Amino acid sequence: MAPRPAVRTPQPASPARELRPHVRDLSIGLPDPALLPPLGAAMLQVDVDARLRLNGLESADPKLLEIAAASFGADGIPTAAVGVAAGAFDAIERVLQAHLRPGDRVIIEDPVYASIRDLLLALGLVPVPVAVDELGLRPEPFEASLARGAEAVILVPRAQNPLGAALDAERESLLRNLLEPHGGVLLIEDDHASIVSGVPCRTLVTPASQRWAVIRSVSKVLHPDLRVALMAGDETTIARVEGRQALGPRWVSHVLQALVAELLSDPLFEDTAARACDTYAGRRQALLAALAERGIAAYGRSGLNVWVPVREEAPVVAALFERGWLVLAGERFRIAAPPGVRITTATLDPDDATEIAEVVATVEQAGRLRREY
Repeated sequence: MAPRPAVRTPQPASPARELRPHVRDLSIGLPDPALLPPLGAAMLQVDVDARLRLNGLESADPKLLEIAAASFGADGIPTAAVGVAAGAFDAIERVLQAHLRPGDRVIIEDPVYASIRDLLLALGLVPVPVAVDELGLRPEPFEASLARGAEAVILVPRAQNPLGAALDAERESLLRNLLEPHGGVLLIEDDHASIVSGVPCRTLVTPASQRWAVIRSVSKVLHPDLRVALMAGDETTIARVEGRQALGPRWVSHVLQALVAELLSDPLFEDTAARACDTYAGRRQALLAALAERGIAAYGRSGLNVWVPVREEAPVVAALFERGWLVLAGERFRIAAPPGVRITTATLDPDDATEIAEVVATVEQAGRLRREY
């Protein structure tokens, strides 16, 4: 049986640990608050009481389910079964527990968002890392890991965190073909950034998929504190998730569900999301271009982050902090992947990209000179 270590819990920041005034935080991975839709007006429009009189507490908000079905259906994802969870990680955990047992092997990306790996360990599941490039899971190690036996796959089809990877049509088709002979493998797709990711939706779900779920959080699109995720999946998976949910928290807050439905159905929502998508793309591209001009290759095909491969993480992180930029060392994301740093570009002013790239290039060139000497 796989070990189930205690999982560390984040501690609230204290005043003594606050950043110095000149330091900009590019480590947190959250959306730009200025690009999110305003919540106040939507709150005034929500009539939760009326909806509960019609539908009761334990059923999901019908308006939200309708919106979810339309969203998934527009991207070619089957909508015979849709549901609601309290955020992406709540959904992922419930889908895993609906099918797996401790000791089962789960293919994950490498580098990977650290909470995915922590969640697997907390559940007694065995992470099987597969290398990622700018187009997602690399086919050769993915095929090899499937051949060695795995009960599940968790992947982020676009806005992969931390690499910014995103499937294109060719990689989508190739991975689908590799997965198809393994019909019993549980497929979980975490499409957390969805329409603000900067690339079209792609999925490995096919008519042959037996056990699957596609999950869309609203945290990057509406607000990080709206702990709601929409799910599409096969009927057994969604039924098991809802059944277990009914024995625990029983339902996702109807206040949150109604607020999310109101925001997503607002006539201005698509324009707001499109503006956010374009802005995030421009900020990513500004940093990628500045790095490329200095001979630094980096990843950031989609999403809110750029991943910069480096020789050593600590000197780059320290040099950027000294110049007023807080970024994350890649160690927390990596399993077997080589070193890198993650820079969240969600709030990055494109004019600042040159300074960040210059610092990275200076450290990398200094490291190269030391080794040659």
